[in-house]
Amino acid sequence: MSELREHRLKRMKMRSMRRGIKEMDLILARYADDNLEDMDAAMLDLYDALLHENDQDLYQWVTGQTPAPESYQALIKDISQAINGAE
Repeated sequence: MSELREHRLKRMKMRSMRRGIKEMDLILARYADDNLEDMDAAMLDLYDALLHENDQDLYQWVTGQTPAPESYQALIKDISQAINGAE
């Protein structure tokens, strides 16, 4: 049985808030709150896959210290712009 969209969004928001490092908690929790509701199924799949990545790698990608894998580049750019626009 597939996961209901409502449950999926709740799970992903929780996973965004409870990372491993505080910086990623803050970055992804805000991004999830602002964007998950508007994502289609394909974008939710991509974001869900991103949530399984290592926090240290994610932080380096989001802050531009290292390039993100090609599959995540557009999403990482969107997350980076969201956090830079919030400052």
